Formats: sequence, structure tokens, C-alpha cells
Amino acid sequence: MTSSVPWQQRLSTGTEAIQDEVIGWYQQTRHGKAFVPDMIWGTLQTEAYAALILRRVVDFMEVPDDVPAGVAKRMERQQVLYDGEHRYEVVLGEQALYTNVGGSRVMREQMERLLRDIDLPSLELGILPATAEFGVVPLPRFNMRENRVDYELVSCAVGITDADELALHQKAFDAVSSAACYGDSAKGLINKALAFWSNA
Repeated sequence: MTSSVPWQQRLSTGTEAIQDEVIGWYQQTRHGKAFVPDMIWGTLQTEAYAALILRRVVDFMEVPDDVPAGVAKRMERQQVLYDGEHRYEVVLGEQALYTNVGGSRVMREQMERLLRDIDLPSLELGILPATAEFGVVPLPRFNMRENRVDYELVSCAVGITDADELALHQKAFDAVSSAACYGDSAKGLINKALAFWSNA
């Protein structure tokens, strides 16, 4: 089954309520996966990076402006990385390290955050090199829970629960995971981006 809800509806009271909803999802999901090709996964964003992202959402969607409250909730959801009860497999595209959100200072701090958290026991963070070959057509970002896949499109959020479709998403995630760099190789790509933003 596939369902979609327009962002205008989901954000009708601003960003805080939806961030609170996401906290619930993360707390209930013991093992989550995410593929994010072009920006930093929300649960690894710095406060400054998250504030700029949510500011863009509010301005673009023309919804109530509660960015500070939304950011506070996004920071709260990050506690799942440190509570010892959750595990996340995340693949970022190398482009995510270079998509300019807020300029060199914000991006520098964001790269430092990735380097600080990459060795967390709860996190398996891979970076998909820009030149990597992988066995699936280019993919948009998606998040996987045990029984659901979520997409964030321009106009709406889409949820998928059909078992066959979930299996295809697992196959796609396996493909990008197998092509991604981990450990020291991933750190090398992040350090390269850090050097770029330090000299920008």
C-alpha cells in the first residue's frame, strides 16, 4: 500500500508537530536505514544546518513560522544515536558533503559533526562516492523502518508498506551500501570536504 499526504496539510501548524511525530517513529524503530544522496540526514544535522533547512521549508511551503521549536525537536530526535537501544545504517551521497547549506562555516561544522559521530556504535555511516558504480538506477532519498519506507517529495510525503515494494527498497539499499565507502575511506571523503569548506 502507498499513501501520500500533502506537505501543506502536514505542516499546517508549522514544523514542530511533524518533528515530534518523527521522534516517535525513531523511538519505535530499533533498526532504521536511510539513503540520502544530496544532503545530510536529519538525525546527523547540526543545529545551524537544521535551522537553515527548516527555514527553507517554512518559506517555500508558506506555513506557520516555528523554526526554533522545529529545530529543538530535530535535536531531541538525535538522542536515539546515544541511548544504546537503536541502530541506523545510513548512506550519504558524496554530493551531500558539498550541497551548500549556509556557507562555509555551517558546512565546516557539519563535516566536523560527521567525523565526530561516524564511530558511534549505533551508526553505520557510508559515503557513496560521486564516481561509484552501483547496480540500480539513480535513487531519490528514502528512509526505511521495519515495515515502511518514507519519501519526501516536493509536494507531499509518501509512505510505502507493501511487502514486495519494501523488498525492492531493501535490494536498492543493499546496492548503494555495497558501493559506499565506510570507516577510514568514508572519513577520507569527509575530511576532503572539510578541507574544501575550510578554504572556501
